Amino acid sequence: MTYEPTIGLEIHAELKTRTKMFCDSLNDPDEKHPNVNVCPVCLGHPGTLPVINKKAVEEVIKVGLALGGEIAERTKFDRKNYFYPDLPKGYQISQYDMPLVIGGELNGIRLERIHLEEDAGKLIHEGSPSGSSGQSASLIDFNRAGVPLMELVTKPDIRSAEQAVEFAKEFQLILKYLGASDADMEKGQMRADVNVSLNMGTKVEVKNVNSFRSIASAVKYETERQRELLERGEKVKQETRGWDDVKQVTTSQRSKEEAHDYRYFPEPDLPPLASHEAFPIEKMKAELPELPAEKRERFAREFNLNENQAKLLIENKFLADYFETATSELATRDADPSGKLPHKSQVLLFNYLTSDLVGLINESGIEYSELKITPENMAELVDYIADGKITTKQAKDILKVMFETGESPENILGQGNFNLIEDEVLHQAVEDVLKENPSAVTDFASGKTAALQFLVGKVMQKTKGGADPGEIQNKILEKLRG
Repeated sequence: MTYEPTIGLEIHAELKTRTKMFCDSLNDPDEKHPNVNVCPVCLGHPGTLPVINKKAVEEVIKVGLALGGEIAERTKFDRKNYFYPDLPKGYQISQYDMPLVIGGELNGIRLERIHLEEDAGKLIHEGSPSGSSGQSASLIDFNRAGVPLMELVTKPDIRSAEQAVEFAKEFQLILKYLGASDADMEKGQMRADVNVSLNMGTKVEVKNVNSFRSIASAVKYETERQRELLERGEKVKQETRGWDDVKQVTTSQRSKEEAHDYRYFPEPDLPPLASHEAFPIEKMKAELPELPAEKRERFAREFNLNENQAKLLIENKFLADYFETATSELATRDADPSGKLPHKSQVLLFNYLTSDLVGLINESGIEYSELKITPENMAELVDYIADGKITTKQAKDILKVMFETGESPENILGQGNFNLIEDEVLHQAVEDVLKENPSAVTDFASGKTAALQFLVGKVMQKTKGGADPGEIQNKILEKLRG
């Protein structure tokens, strides 16, 4: 019998707001000291009242609009009664039957809903494992408790681990392009629950999967585990399982709860929200930024990039914007009479940006936002390379100085630390080498291509490495063929 997996995702993302969902405590994912960003409201003190974070609602509406969802005319918050050791109220404020966003679609996958809730805190387990002879303890950090958390729920339209990862990556990109969330999975700002069944049978939920690699591994493992059960004639139990990233297995945690197990009821301290009256929905829709899929298509069309090149740039919004600005600047320097940027210059910019510059950023460990090199200065460097004013080795050395100081190539070259060869000087060097080596010229004329490299080497020696080998070869060929 053939078993086809049916997969649904529930993706949680912490929203990028200044304060928490229902109080004025700071929403700071980088806070290193535990239990600093807390107040009586998010600590669940008696008599405190929550207030809805307007910015958090706006961000979810933007995400819903970007994904083609319907923004509910009327929405409300509910109490979800469940024991959360790291959520001190003893319940979670979430949304049940009236979510903020209904429907939508991404990568051909239909969406069930997008709703808004509050995150729980963090548990830090220390000491010996439970059951051993040593002491063990669980410490609680409430800094994250109450942070705005958006949950997206898909329809069971996904059919493979690869498709699940592709969906999650695209959703992460959209969150970043909208500015709704940094969605850093390493920091726990985005995580997924994976629902897997075979042939639309009993569904198993794998909780809190925190990397794309783990999403793929969890889907593949759970698909194989359920297939083996069914082939042995056993039933798949509806349950919640956890993903063990070390052992690469899912482990049973508890039987799957139904909605009635959570005893949802409307949050009595928060009024229902008339979304279309409280927010300018149509204006927000008109102001949505260019999304990743649209940007990929435009980059491929406008900048003559292939699919992989466009994808590489769009995966990093900073890099994509940087490339576009640098391209525009380069076009003012190096465009042909029709205003079109030469393909050579375009290729040089892409390669130096995605290889050399990204390499320097990764090596230094800085954030992209801390980069000192402006797109205009990057375009100037590429223009020098394209025009043969500097060699590729000089370009790499100059780029390192630019990275450290933020200076322009012109200023760096003006300091006299690089031996540049003017066009007239190079022209004369080629003339001299051809006159001094007539046998090599004869060899090239008789079809011995190695003679060309010999002549290039001679010109390199004469210019003391200050000229670009490719430019030297072009000038020699012009002379010989002339």
